[in-house]
Amino acid sequence: MFKGHPKSLYVAFFANMGERFGFYTMMGILVYYLTAKYGLSPTKAGLIYSIFYASIYGLALVGGIVADRTKNYKGIIFVGLITMLIGYVLMSVPGLGLVFTVFALFVIAFGNGLFKGNLQAVVGQIYDDKKYTHLRDSAFSVFYMGINVGALFAPHAAAGMINWFIHKQGYERNDLLPSLIHKFQEGTLNVNEATDLQEIANQVSHKTITDLTSWTQHYLDVYSTGFNWAFGVAGLTMVFSFLIYVFFKNRLPDVKKQEETGERIVELSKTETRQRLTALFLVFAVVIFFWMAFHQNGLTMSFFARDYTVQQVGSFAFLFFDLWSLVALIVGFYGLLQLFDKNVKGKNKIIGVVMLAGGALGAYYRYSDFSEVNPFSPELFQPFNPSFIVILTPVVVGLFAWLRKRNIEPTTPRKIGIGMMLTSIAFLVLLVGSLNLVPFRELTPESPRVGVGWLISTYFILTVAELFLSPMGISFVSKVSPPKYQGVMQGAWLGATAVGNLFLGIGSYLYERIQIWQVWLVFVVLSLIASGFIFSIMKKLDKVSKD
Repeated sequence: MFKGHPKSLYVAFFANMGERFGFYTMMGILVYYLTAKYGLSPTKAGLIYSIFYASIYGLALVGGIVADRTKNYKGIIFVGLITMLIGYVLMSVPGLGLVFTVFALFVIAFGNGLFKGNLQAVVGQIYDDKKYTHLRDSAFSVFYMGINVGALFAPHAAAGMINWFIHKQGYERNDLLPSLIHKFQEGTLNVNEATDLQEIANQVSHKTITDLTSWTQHYLDVYSTGFNWAFGVAGLTMVFSFLIYVFFKNRLPDVKKQEETGERIVELSKTETRQRLTALFLVFAVVIFFWMAFHQNGLTMSFFARDYTVQQVGSFAFLFFDLWSLVALIVGFYGLLQLFDKNVKGKNKIIGVVMLAGGALGAYYRYSDFSEVNPFSPELFQPFNPSFIVILTPVVVGLFAWLRKRNIEPTTPRKIGIGMMLTSIAFLVLLVGSLNLVPFRELTPESPRVGVGWLISTYFILTVAELFLSPMGISFVSKVSPPKYQGVMQGAWLGATAVGNLFLGIGSYLYERIQIWQVWLVFVVLSLIASGFIFSIMKKLDKVSKD
């Protein structure tokens, strides 16, 4: 995938990967932490989650404006990394109140605003060089995979740390307990729930609990502190990202120097600038709907994983929930790609055979150690999206390259439109899987649950949609943005993401109030509307995106 690309792409790839590892470690568990630690309802937790997610991307406008005015993109990225690290350290401190947590989230969001959009702008600047312009779309696909390599390991790291800490205190982890404990403390438990609380308390403690009042508070403290430790892991990965960037940032382009030496065009005509900005803002309007739907993966889809999906699977299915068997399967898959690639010869073919055999043996070794029934925590659905990104990126990049050779590759805007259509299909799958489920307000521990296949299938289709839309959208912005607005336009792309994230709370609001299948229907319809709109303006978008 890196073939033909400049080495500066490696720097951006790995700097982004470390930062995204930390980010997705936190995002995979944030709503669980808010509901467990502070007893927030899904609606209130969703409100904080959506505002934070919106701030993460909305503040990229600030970072873009500062970078465009100073032309010091690399310096602003550096400050962003330091700021995010401070925020993660604050999140790792246990026992503090909700206001402190919200402040720490703002610090992370502000640092991310300085970092994310400007790093994307720098990647675009690499491919402004005519030698590499034709590789722009594939470059952003590879860059985007760096995001998801980090995201693949993040939830497993979070779950491992949380479970380790809880076990260290002599308890088993049970994700139903925090809700029951808060009801117990508020005096709102009904008779059946009181029985459930006592039984689960005895089970996770491996003894009979006689003083539920003190025990429940202690368990809640232990449970939430495990999450603080997981946030600390996120901070450690920020250190990795920081070091990569500090040692290798000189490989990245310096726009200010390029403008001073006349290597870079800084002005376009007013007419062309206006046309480009109009096209960009039309695309931004569309992606609002995509991110509003897609980022339900950390909100309503996470609630669905906790409340409506089975919490244990057989040996074969557990291959995909166990980190090391999942890594082995990915290694084997990449080995298989090596074998089928006509351009790979000699030693590289042998490496492919070794990867395929090693991956298969590693997966079988893990499989042979699994039980017939294997419990898992709900945040372990989060790695499916990044793992599918890692698996599908070379496939999609190869597909686009194959189509390019035959002069039938879809334009970047058309790829975005296809992505919106696939998003609608993804939520349609989840809708079908939810038809016979009771509303959230009627849930009990005995309520029926669905198999893991419904969520996994939805994640798969959403991932394909994401590969058609998100890296292609970033590429479109880098290609079309007037040179003097590169930072702010990447910030505006992320700002559109922010607006979509601001509306995430609609999903959690509906989750508590209507049938579950109706929640997914809302996203099916919105995605179809957005898809129809982008295809209706396709000629305008294609015109400005031609190289």
